[in-house]
Amino acid sequence: MDTVAQWGMFELKLNGTSTGNPFTDISLSASFRNGRYEAVSEGFYDGGGTYCIRFMPQEQGEWTFTVSSNDPGFNGMTGQFICTAPEPGHHGPVRIKGNVHFQYADGTRYIQVATTCYVWHLQSEELQEETLRTLMHAPFNKVRMCVFPINCEFTRGEPIEYPFEGSVEQGFDYDRFNPGYFAHLERRIVDLGKLGIEAELILFHPYDEGRWGFDRLNSEQDERYLRYVIARLGAYPNVWWSLANEYDLMKQKRPEVWNRYFTMLQEYDSGGHLRSCRNWHDFGAPWVTHVSLQNPDIRVASDYTRQYGKPVIIDDCEYEGNLDARWGSLTAEEMVLRIWEGNFRGGYVTHGESYVNDDGNEDEVLWWSHGGRLRGESVPRIAFLRSLLEEAPAHITYSSDRMDAATLEVRGEYYLQYFGPHRFSYREFELPEGEYEVDVIDTWNMTTTTLQETFQGRFRIDLPSKLYYALRIRKKSN
Repeated sequence: MDTVAQWGMFELKLNGTSTGNPFTDISLSASFRNGRYEAVSEGFYDGGGTYCIRFMPQEQGEWTFTVSSNDPGFNGMTGQFICTAPEPGHHGPVRIKGNVHFQYADGTRYIQVATTCYVWHLQSEELQEETLRTLMHAPFNKVRMCVFPINCEFTRGEPIEYPFEGSVEQGFDYDRFNPGYFAHLERRIVDLGKLGIEAELILFHPYDEGRWGFDRLNSEQDERYLRYVIARLGAYPNVWWSLANEYDLMKQKRPEVWNRYFTMLQEYDSGGHLRSCRNWHDFGAPWVTHVSLQNPDIRVASDYTRQYGKPVIIDDCEYEGNLDARWGSLTAEEMVLRIWEGNFRGGYVTHGESYVNDDGNEDEVLWWSHGGRLRGESVPRIAFLRSLLEEAPAHITYSSDRMDAATLEVRGEYYLQYFGPHRFSYREFELPEGEYEVDVIDTWNMTTTTLQETFQGRFRIDLPSKLYYALRIRKKSN
Protein backbone atom coordinates (compact mmCIF):
# COMPACT_ATOMS: atom_id res chain seq x y z
CA MET A 1 0.00 0.00 0.00
CA ASP A 2 1.23 3.51 -0.80
CA THR A 3 2.45 5.65 2.09
CA VAL A 4 2.46 9.42 2.47
CA ALA A 5 3.93 11.36 5.38
CA GLN A 6 1.59 13.56 7.41
CA TRP A 7 1.35 17.00 5.73
CA GLY A 8 3.05 15.56 2.68
CA MET A 9 1.38 15.22 -0.72
CA PHE A 10 -0.65 12.30 -1.99
CA GLU A 11 -0.92 12.54 -5.78
CA LEU A 12 -3.14 10.43 -7.99
CA LYS A 13 -2.19 10.64 -11.69
CA LEU A 14 -4.68 9.52 -14.32
CA ASN A 15 -4.38 9.20 -18.09
CA GLY A 16 -7.27 10.51 -20.11
CA THR A 17 -8.36 12.51 -23.11
CA SER A 18 -6.49 15.48 -24.50
CA THR A 19 -9.11 16.31 -27.13
CA GLY A 20 -11.35 19.35 -26.93
CA ASN A 21 -10.50 21.57 -23.98
CA PRO A 22 -9.73 19.38 -20.95
CA PHE A 23 -9.50 22.47 -18.71
CA THR A 24 -13.20 23.19 -19.22
CA ASP A 25 -14.66 19.87 -20.39
CA ILE A 26 -13.57 17.49 -17.63
CA SER A 27 -14.65 17.78 -13.99
CA LEU A 28 -12.67 15.73 -11.50
CA SER A 29 -12.49 15.39 -7.72
CA ALA A 30 -11.90 12.82 -5.00
CA SER A 31 -13.40 12.34 -1.57
CA PHE A 32 -10.83 11.28 1.05
CA ARG A 33 -11.82 9.58 4.32
CA ASN A 34 -9.93 8.72 7.48
CA GLY A 35 -12.32 7.67 10.23
CA ARG A 36 -14.04 10.84 11.39
CA TYR A 37 -12.14 13.06 8.94
CA GLU A 38 -13.39 13.62 5.39
CA ALA A 39 -12.21 16.08 2.75
CA VAL A 40 -12.71 16.69 -0.96
CA SER A 41 -9.95 17.79 -3.35
CA GLU A 42 -10.55 18.80 -6.93
CA GLY A 43 -8.34 17.51 -9.72
CA PHE A 44 -6.72 19.42 -12.56
CA TYR A 45 -5.45 18.87 -16.06
CA ASP A 46 -1.65 18.84 -16.27
CA GLY A 47 -1.31 18.63 -20.05
CA GLY A 48 -0.41 15.75 -22.33
CA GLY A 49 -3.51 13.77 -21.37
CA THR A 50 -2.50 13.66 -17.69
CA TYR A 51 -4.94 14.52 -14.90
CA CYS A 52 -3.94 14.88 -11.23
CA ILE A 53 -5.65 14.90 -7.87
CA ARG A 54 -3.56 16.11 -4.95
CA PHE A 55 -4.28 15.88 -1.26
CA MET A 56 -2.41 16.82 1.92
CA PRO A 57 -3.37 14.34 4.69
CA GLN A 58 -3.54 15.98 8.09
CA GLU A 59 -4.23 12.82 10.12
CA GLN A 60 -2.11 9.69 10.37
CA GLY A 61 -3.57 6.29 9.59
CA GLU A 62 -5.34 4.60 6.69
CA TRP A 63 -7.07 6.77 4.11
CA THR A 64 -9.50 5.71 1.41
CA PHE A 65 -10.65 7.76 -1.55
CA THR A 66 -13.32 7.71 -4.25
CA VAL A 67 -13.08 9.63 -7.51
CA SER A 68 -16.00 11.57 -8.98
CA SER A 69 -15.90 12.77 -12.60
CA ASN A 70 -18.01 13.37 -15.69
CA ASP A 71 -15.48 11.14 -17.47
CA PRO A 72 -16.74 7.55 -17.05
CA GLY A 73 -13.15 6.30 -17.24
CA PHE A 74 -12.38 8.13 -14.00
CA ASN A 75 -15.69 8.11 -12.17
CA GLY A 76 -15.98 5.65 -9.29
CA MET A 77 -12.29 4.81 -9.04
CA THR A 78 -11.23 3.95 -5.49
CA GLY A 79 -7.98 3.51 -3.63
CA GLN A 80 -6.23 3.78 -0.31
CA PHE A 81 -2.96 4.80 1.27
CA ILE A 82 -1.33 4.99 4.70
CA CYS A 83 -0.44 8.35 6.22
CA THR A 84 2.71 7.94 8.31
CA ALA A 85 4.46 10.22 10.80
CA PRO A 86 5.72 13.53 9.35
CA GLU A 87 9.17 13.80 7.85
CA PRO A 88 11.85 14.99 10.33
CA GLY A 89 11.73 18.77 10.69
CA HIS A 90 8.38 19.01 8.87
CA HIS A 91 5.92 20.90 11.06
CA GLY A 92 2.96 21.14 8.69
CA PRO A 93 1.09 24.24 7.50
CA VAL A 94 0.89 27.39 9.60
CA ARG A 95 -2.32 27.81 11.62
CA ILE A 96 -3.77 30.39 13.98
CA LYS A 97 -2.91 29.96 17.65
CA GLY A 98 -5.41 31.44 20.06
CA ASN A 99 -6.41 34.80 18.66
CA VAL A 100 -3.36 36.77 17.57
CA HIS A 101 -0.49 34.30 17.18
CA PHE A 102 0.59 31.72 14.62
CA GLN A 103 1.90 28.20 15.01
CA TYR A 104 2.61 25.21 12.80
CA ALA A 105 0.11 22.36 12.69
CA ASP A 106 2.25 20.27 15.04
CA GLY A 107 2.20 23.06 17.65
CA THR A 108 5.66 24.46 16.90
CA ARG A 109 5.82 28.21 17.30
CA TYR A 110 5.84 30.38 14.15
CA ILE A 111 6.79 34.07 14.34
CA GLN A 112 6.22 35.59 10.91
CA VAL A 113 9.26 37.46 9.57
CA ALA A 114 8.37 38.14 5.94
CA THR A 115 9.77 39.87 2.88
CA THR A 116 8.39 40.86 -0.52
CA CYS A 117 9.70 39.45 -3.85
CA TYR A 118 6.73 39.79 -6.17
CA VAL A 119 7.95 38.02 -9.31
CA TRP A 120 11.32 36.55 -8.37
CA HIS A 121 10.20 33.20 -9.79
CA LEU A 122 9.63 34.72 -13.25
CA GLN A 123 13.19 35.99 -13.70
CA SER A 124 16.14 34.23 -15.31
CA GLU A 125 17.18 30.90 -13.82
CA GLU A 126 20.43 32.48 -12.66
CA LEU A 127 18.63 35.28 -10.82
CA GLN A 128 16.16 32.86 -9.23
CA GLU A 129 19.03 30.78 -7.87
CA GLU A 130 20.70 33.92 -6.51
CA THR A 131 17.45 34.80 -4.73
CA LEU A 132 17.32 31.39 -3.09
CA ARG A 133 20.94 31.71 -1.97
CA THR A 134 20.14 35.11 -0.47
CA LEU A 135 17.10 33.75 1.36
CA MET A 136 19.16 30.87 2.71
CA HIS A 137 21.18 33.36 4.76
CA ALA A 138 18.38 35.83 5.54
CA PRO A 139 16.04 35.84 8.58
CA PHE A 140 12.84 35.59 6.56
CA ASN A 141 10.41 32.70 6.95
CA LYS A 142 7.78 33.92 4.48
CA VAL A 143 7.92 35.45 0.99
CA ARG A 144 5.06 37.40 -0.55
CA MET A 145 4.91 36.67 -4.27
CA CYS A 146 2.46 37.00 -7.15
CA VAL A 147 1.08 34.17 -9.23
CA PHE A 148 0.71 36.44 -12.27
CA PRO A 149 3.53 38.62 -13.69
CA ILE A 150 3.53 42.34 -12.96
CA ASN A 151 3.90 45.30 -15.30
CA CYS A 152 5.43 48.39 -13.73
CA GLU A 153 8.33 50.78 -14.17
CA PHE A 154 11.02 48.34 -13.13
CA THR A 155 9.48 45.15 -14.53
CA ARG A 156 9.10 45.99 -18.22
CA GLY A 157 10.68 42.75 -19.43
CA GLU A 158 8.67 39.70 -20.37
CA PRO A 159 8.41 36.81 -17.86
CA ILE A 160 10.05 33.49 -18.65
CA GLU A 161 6.61 31.92 -19.24
CA TYR A 162 2.94 32.86 -19.21
CA PRO A 163 0.07 31.31 -17.21
CA PHE A 164 -2.14 30.82 -20.27
CA GLU A 165 -1.58 29.30 -23.68
CA GLY A 166 -0.64 31.80 -26.35
CA SER A 167 1.83 34.62 -26.77
CA VAL A 168 2.12 38.38 -26.63
CA GLU A 169 2.06 38.52 -30.42
CA GLN A 170 -0.88 36.17 -30.99
CA GLY A 171 -2.80 36.79 -27.79
CA PHE A 172 -3.69 34.46 -24.94
CA ASP A 173 -6.41 31.87 -24.59
CA TYR A 174 -7.73 32.56 -21.09
CA ASP A 175 -9.65 29.27 -21.15
CA ARG A 176 -6.48 27.18 -21.44
CA PHE A 177 -3.80 27.21 -18.76
CA ASN A 178 -0.12 26.66 -19.44
CA PRO A 179 0.72 23.75 -17.10
CA GLY A 180 4.46 24.44 -17.44
CA TYR A 181 4.02 27.87 -15.88
CA PHE A 182 2.37 26.44 -12.79
CA ALA A 183 4.77 23.49 -12.59
CA HIS A 184 7.62 26.00 -12.39
CA LEU A 185 5.79 27.91 -9.66
CA GLU A 186 5.39 24.64 -7.75
CA ARG A 187 9.11 23.95 -8.01
CA ARG A 188 9.91 27.31 -6.46
CA ILE A 189 7.35 26.77 -3.68
CA VAL A 190 9.13 23.50 -2.89
CA ASP A 191 12.50 25.28 -2.94
CA LEU A 192 11.20 27.81 -0.41
CA GLY A 193 9.83 25.01 1.74
CA LYS A 194 13.26 23.38 1.88
CA LEU A 195 14.54 26.63 3.39
CA GLY A 196 11.74 26.71 5.97
CA ILE A 197 10.01 29.57 4.14
CA GLU A 198 6.28 30.00 3.59
CA ALA A 199 5.03 31.16 0.17
CA GLU A 200 2.22 33.70 0.36
CA LEU A 201 0.66 33.66 -3.09
CA ILE A 202 -1.05 36.84 -4.28
CA LEU A 203 -3.77 35.54 -6.59
CA PHE A 204 -4.95 38.79 -8.20
CA HIS A 205 -3.43 42.24 -8.65
CA PRO A 206 -3.98 45.33 -10.84
CA TYR A 207 -0.33 45.65 -11.92
CA ASP A 208 -1.02 44.20 -15.38
CA GLU A 209 -2.77 47.36 -16.59
CA GLY A 210 -4.06 45.53 -19.66
CA ARG A 211 -0.62 44.50 -20.94
CA TRP A 212 -1.40 40.77 -20.91
CA GLY A 213 -5.02 40.96 -19.78
CA PHE A 214 -4.57 38.68 -16.77
CA ASP A 215 -6.22 41.30 -14.55
CA ARG A 216 -9.26 41.50 -16.85
CA LEU A 217 -10.54 37.94 -16.96
CA ASN A 218 -14.30 37.56 -16.77
CA SER A 219 -15.84 36.07 -13.64
CA GLU A 220 -16.12 32.57 -15.15
CA GLN A 221 -12.41 32.64 -16.05
CA ASP A 222 -11.51 34.04 -12.63
CA GLU A 223 -13.32 31.21 -10.89
CA ARG A 224 -11.76 28.58 -13.14
CA TYR A 225 -8.33 30.07 -12.41
CA LEU A 226 -8.95 30.01 -8.66
CA ARG A 227 -10.07 26.40 -8.69
CA TYR A 228 -7.11 25.39 -10.85
CA VAL A 229 -4.60 27.11 -8.56
CA ILE A 230 -6.19 25.64 -5.42
CA ALA A 231 -6.23 22.16 -6.95
CA ARG A 232 -2.57 22.39 -8.02
CA LEU A 233 -1.08 24.21 -5.05
CA GLY A 234 -3.36 23.48 -2.10
CA ALA A 235 -1.52 20.28 -1.17
CA TYR A 236 1.74 22.14 -0.50
CA PRO A 237 1.99 22.79 3.24
CA ASN A 238 3.92 26.08 3.01
CA VAL A 239 1.30 27.95 0.94
CA TRP A 240 -0.72 30.95 2.15
CA TRP A 241 -3.44 32.61 0.07
CA SER A 242 -3.58 36.37 -0.42
CA LEU A 243 -6.66 36.98 -2.53
CA ALA A 244 -5.47 40.28 -3.99
CA ASN A 245 -3.38 43.39 -3.75
CA GLU A 246 -5.50 46.51 -4.32
CA TYR A 247 -8.59 44.49 -5.21
CA ASP A 248 -10.61 47.70 -5.30
CA LEU A 249 -8.47 49.09 -8.15
CA MET A 250 -9.52 46.31 -10.54
CA LYS A 251 -12.54 48.18 -11.81
CA GLN A 252 -13.36 45.55 -14.44
CA LYS A 253 -14.45 43.22 -11.65
CA ARG A 254 -17.75 43.89 -9.93
CA PRO A 255 -17.38 44.52 -6.18
CA GLU A 256 -19.68 41.65 -5.25
CA VAL A 257 -17.46 38.99 -6.89
CA TRP A 258 -14.71 39.37 -4.30
CA ASN A 259 -16.71 37.84 -1.47
CA ARG A 260 -17.49 34.87 -3.69
CA TYR A 261 -13.83 34.44 -4.64
CA PHE A 262 -12.87 34.59 -0.98
CA THR A 263 -15.36 31.92 0.02
CA MET A 264 -14.09 29.74 -2.84
CA LEU A 265 -10.67 29.71 -1.18
CA GLN A 266 -12.32 28.39 1.95
CA GLU A 267 -14.58 25.91 0.15
CA TYR A 268 -12.17 24.29 -2.30
CA ASP A 269 -8.94 24.24 -0.27
CA SER A 270 -9.05 20.98 1.67
CA GLY A 271 -5.70 21.93 3.23
CA GLY A 272 -7.27 24.87 5.05
CA HIS A 273 -4.40 27.26 4.36
CA LEU A 274 -4.39 30.75 5.83
CA ARG A 275 -6.13 33.36 3.70
CA SER A 276 -6.53 37.11 3.67
CA CYS A 277 -6.74 40.06 1.29
CA ARG A 278 -4.81 43.28 1.56
CA ASN A 279 -6.95 46.14 2.91
CA TRP A 280 -10.09 43.98 2.83
CA HIS A 281 -13.32 45.75 3.73
CA ASP A 282 -14.37 43.21 6.41
CA PHE A 283 -11.64 41.35 8.29
CA GLY A 284 -14.29 40.07 10.67
CA ALA A 285 -15.71 37.69 8.05
CA PRO A 286 -15.27 34.03 9.05
CA TRP A 287 -13.46 33.13 5.81
CA VAL A 288 -10.70 35.69 6.60
CA THR A 289 -8.11 34.10 8.89
CA HIS A 290 -5.96 37.17 9.58
CA VAL A 291 -5.70 40.90 8.88
CA SER A 292 -3.54 42.06 5.95
CA LEU A 293 -2.79 45.77 5.66
CA GLN A 294 -0.95 48.25 3.47
CA ASN A 295 -0.25 51.10 5.86
CA PRO A 296 2.86 53.15 6.73
CA ASP A 297 1.38 53.89 10.16
CA ILE A 298 2.30 50.69 11.92
CA ARG A 299 0.68 51.88 15.14
CA VAL A 300 -2.63 50.61 13.77
CA ALA A 301 -1.47 47.04 14.44
CA SER A 302 -2.64 47.19 18.04
CA ASP A 303 -5.97 48.78 17.04
CA TYR A 304 -6.79 46.08 14.50
CA THR A 305 -5.74 43.34 16.92
CA ARG A 306 -8.25 44.61 19.48
CA GLN A 307 -10.97 45.17 16.88
CA TYR A 308 -10.86 41.78 15.15
CA GLY A 309 -9.15 39.41 17.58
CA LYS A 310 -7.07 38.00 14.73
CA PRO A 311 -3.37 38.15 13.84
CA VAL A 312 -2.51 41.45 12.16
CA ILE A 313 0.06 41.59 9.36
CA ILE A 314 1.14 44.90 7.86
CA ASP A 315 2.44 43.39 4.66
CA ASP A 316 3.41 46.76 3.16
CA CYS A 317 4.62 49.54 5.45
CA GLU A 318 6.63 50.95 2.48
CA TYR A 319 10.12 49.83 1.51
CA GLU A 320 13.73 50.57 2.32
CA GLY A 321 15.27 52.02 -0.82
CA ASN A 322 15.96 55.07 -2.96
CA LEU A 323 13.21 55.10 -5.60
CA ASP A 324 11.64 58.29 -6.84
CA ALA A 325 8.52 57.36 -4.90
CA ARG A 326 7.45 57.81 -1.31
CA TRP A 327 6.68 54.12 -0.85
CA GLY A 328 10.11 52.97 -2.04
CA SER A 329 12.50 55.39 -0.38
CA LEU A 330 12.61 54.65 3.36
CA THR A 331 15.91 54.82 5.18
CA ALA A 332 17.10 51.60 6.75
CA GLU A 333 16.58 53.21 10.15
CA GLU A 334 12.92 53.93 9.37
CA MET A 335 12.36 50.44 7.97
CA VAL A 336 13.79 48.90 11.13
CA LEU A 337 11.78 51.24 13.34
CA ARG A 338 8.50 50.31 11.65
CA ILE A 339 9.14 46.58 11.85
CA TRP A 340 10.19 46.69 15.51
CA GLU A 341 7.35 49.02 16.47
CA GLY A 342 4.72 46.95 14.67
CA ASN A 343 5.91 43.74 16.28
CA PHE A 344 6.00 45.30 19.73
CA ARG A 345 2.40 46.39 19.14
CA GLY A 346 1.37 42.79 18.69
CA GLY A 347 1.43 42.70 14.89
CA TYR A 348 3.77 41.43 12.20
CA VAL A 349 5.41 43.78 9.70
CA THR A 350 6.77 42.68 6.32
CA HIS A 351 10.12 43.83 4.96
CA GLY A 352 10.64 45.23 1.47
CA GLU A 353 13.64 46.68 -0.36
CA SER A 354 13.80 48.77 -3.55
CA TYR A 355 17.27 50.16 -4.26
CA VAL A 356 18.35 51.41 -7.70
CA ASN A 357 21.68 52.72 -8.92
CA ASP A 358 22.11 56.43 -9.52
CA ASP A 359 21.71 56.06 -13.28
CA GLY A 360 18.05 55.02 -12.88
CA ASN A 361 18.45 52.11 -15.32
CA GLU A 362 15.10 50.43 -15.90
CA ASP A 363 16.89 47.06 -16.12
CA GLU A 364 17.75 47.36 -12.44
CA VAL A 365 17.22 44.32 -10.23
CA LEU A 366 15.11 45.33 -7.24
CA TRP A 367 14.61 42.87 -4.41
CA TRP A 368 10.99 43.98 -4.03
CA SER A 369 10.11 42.68 -7.49
CA HIS A 370 12.97 40.60 -8.91
CA GLY A 371 14.77 39.17 -5.90
CA GLY A 372 18.52 38.78 -6.36
CA ARG A 373 20.64 40.08 -3.50
CA LEU A 374 19.79 42.31 -0.57
CA ARG A 375 21.60 45.65 -0.46
CA GLY A 376 20.07 47.41 2.53
CA GLU A 377 21.01 47.66 6.18
CA SER A 378 17.72 46.64 7.76
CA VAL A 379 18.01 42.87 7.36
CA PRO A 380 20.57 42.19 10.16
CA ARG A 381 18.42 44.26 12.54
CA ILE A 382 15.38 42.21 11.54
CA ALA A 383 17.33 39.04 12.29
CA PHE A 384 18.21 40.51 15.68
CA LEU A 385 14.51 41.18 16.33
CA ARG A 386 13.56 37.65 15.34
CA SER A 387 16.06 36.16 17.78
CA LEU A 388 14.73 38.40 20.56
CA LEU A 389 11.13 37.41 19.88
CA GLU A 390 12.00 33.72 19.70
CA GLU A 391 13.56 33.96 23.16
CA ALA A 392 10.36 35.46 24.58
CA PRO A 393 7.46 33.31 25.86
CA ALA A 394 5.17 32.08 23.10
CA HIS A 395 2.11 33.60 24.82
CA ILE A 396 3.53 37.13 25.09
CA THR A 397 1.01 39.73 23.88
CA TYR A 398 0.61 43.45 23.35
CA SER A 399 -0.08 45.49 26.48
CA SER A 400 -2.63 48.23 25.93
CA ASP A 401 -1.98 49.54 29.45
CA ARG A 402 1.36 51.09 28.48
CA MET A 403 0.41 53.80 26.03
CA ASP A 404 3.70 55.73 25.90
CA ALA A 405 5.82 52.91 24.44
CA ALA A 406 5.02 49.79 22.42
CA THR A 407 5.09 46.90 24.87
CA LEU A 408 4.77 43.13 24.77
CA GLU A 409 4.28 41.39 28.08
CA VAL A 410 3.45 38.35 30.10
CA ARG A 411 2.27 40.27 33.12
CA GLY A 412 4.49 39.80 36.13
CA GLU A 413 6.97 37.66 34.20
CA TYR A 414 8.34 39.11 30.98
CA TYR A 415 8.29 42.55 29.33
CA LEU A 416 9.63 43.89 26.02
CA GLN A 417 9.34 47.63 25.44
CA TYR A 418 10.46 49.52 22.32
CA PHE A 419 11.13 53.28 22.28
CA GLY A 420 11.76 53.87 18.55
CA PRO A 421 12.11 57.60 17.82
CA HIS A 422 11.95 58.59 21.50
CA ARG A 423 15.21 59.31 23.30
CA PHE A 424 14.33 58.59 26.92
CA SER A 425 16.89 59.35 29.60
CA TYR A 426 15.11 57.02 32.00
CA ARG A 427 11.98 54.91 32.44
CA GLU A 428 10.00 54.20 35.59
CA PHE A 429 8.18 50.95 36.30
CA GLU A 430 5.97 49.48 38.99
CA LEU A 431 5.72 45.73 38.54
CA PRO A 432 4.06 42.89 40.47
CA GLU A 433 5.86 41.24 43.33
CA GLY A 434 9.17 39.63 42.43
CA GLU A 435 12.76 40.37 41.51
CA TYR A 436 13.49 41.41 37.92
CA GLU A 437 16.53 41.38 35.64
CA VAL A 438 16.83 44.16 33.05
CA ASP A 439 18.51 44.22 29.62
CA VAL A 440 19.09 47.51 27.78
CA ILE A 441 18.91 46.85 24.04
CA ASP A 442 20.39 49.00 21.28
CA THR A 443 18.30 47.78 18.36
CA TRP A 444 20.35 49.52 15.66
CA ASN A 445 23.79 48.42 16.87
CA MET A 446 22.32 45.06 17.91
CA THR A 447 23.73 44.96 21.42
CA THR A 448 22.19 43.76 24.67
CA THR A 449 23.55 45.04 27.98
CA THR A 450 22.42 43.26 31.13
CA LEU A 451 22.32 45.54 34.17
CA GLN A 452 24.22 44.15 37.14
CA GLU A 453 21.60 44.96 39.74
CA THR A 454 18.12 43.51 39.97
CA PHE A 455 14.90 45.45 40.57
CA GLN A 456 11.58 45.04 42.34
CA GLY A 457 8.43 47.00 43.10
CA ARG A 458 8.70 50.57 41.87
CA PHE A 459 12.00 51.37 40.18
CA ARG A 460 13.78 53.50 37.60
CA ILE A 461 16.00 52.43 34.69
CA ASP A 462 18.49 55.01 33.39
CA LEU A 463 18.89 55.14 29.61
CA PRO A 464 21.41 56.83 27.25
CA SER A 465 18.93 59.25 25.58
CA LYS A 466 19.54 57.70 22.16
CA LEU A 467 17.31 56.57 19.32
CA TYR A 468 16.09 53.02 18.71
CA TYR A 469 16.48 51.58 22.18
CA ALA A 470 14.44 48.88 23.87
CA LEU A 471 14.19 47.18 27.26
CA ARG A 472 13.73 43.58 28.26
CA ILE A 473 12.59 42.93 31.82
CA ARG A 474 12.42 39.34 33.08
CA LYS A 475 11.33 37.99 36.42
CA LYS A 476 14.26 36.28 38.06
CA SER A 477 13.71 32.59 38.66
CA ASN A 478 14.16 31.33 42.21
